[in-house]
Amino acid sequence: MGFHAIQPGAPLDTFIERIWDWDMPQAAHHLERVLPSPAPSLIINLHEDETRTYTDDALRTCTRAAAAVLGGPTLRSQVIDTSEQVRVMGVVFRPAGAWVLTREDQTHLVHQDVALEDLFGSSARRLREQLLHTTRGVDRIAILESWLVHRVTPRSPDACVLHALDRLRKSPNVCSIAHIVKDTGLSAYTFNRRFRAQVGMGPKQYSRLMRFLAVVDDAFDQRRIDWASVAADNGYADQSHLTHEFRAFAGMTPGTYEAARGEYRNHIPLDV
Repeated sequence: MGFHAIQPGAPLDTFIERIWDWDMPQAAHHLERVLPSPAPSLIINLHEDETRTYTDDALRTCTRAAAAVLGGPTLRSQVIDTSEQVRVMGVVFRPAGAWVLTREDQTHLVHQDVALEDLFGSSARRLREQLLHTTRGVDRIAILESWLVHRVTPRSPDACVLHALDRLRKSPNVCSIAHIVKDTGLSAYTFNRRFRAQVGMGPKQYSRLMRFLAVVDDAFDQRRIDWASVAADNGYADQSHLTHEFRAFAGMTPGTYEAARGEYRNHIPLDV
């Protein structure tokens, strides 16, 4: 039992950030809010034969999907069921990384969990069956890594998209997008079309989300968070602007996040 994670080597390292294996007792709380992510994830549930997500509202509407799914980029938080987060594996892609693996227009995957078998056929089913019969987490990771290597194609995201992602990672400022487009030599229409297809969202949405996640990174380790300073340090007009963005992406105010945060910065335990 335990948690294992690796950063894969070539050729996976160019589009995958991490492969992980979680084999732990169920958490004390039943539900968790998961903050949005600009990058897709591959999830393989080895404890139950489905994955479940819930809307982040009072209704908590449940969506059931296959046990092995590719989850697209997200622009708002969602709620997961910790009772299935007992023995589970995952792949964290880099932005545009899932496009390298699937060649699917990523805008079709936003806020969606697509069955891995629908994308890769019987090989996905055989993969999960093999993982189910593998005892050690490190061995499961090796099996999943090998499966991914055999599905890599030499094609990479467009250079203009990679350039934009690098610039926006270093400085997630919406005002800089026009300069980025100019650097690529493309028209704004062509650049936006390529970016959306390979990343799943427009560059302005991506920039806003990256700036919000930078706020979470800055705030998480502070015992008492000075939200006004965090807002100023991350380029928000004022604390009210930050609160508006926090509600849009996280479904809660900064103060609620501060009070409810748990062990992991992007997972917030829920009592109900």
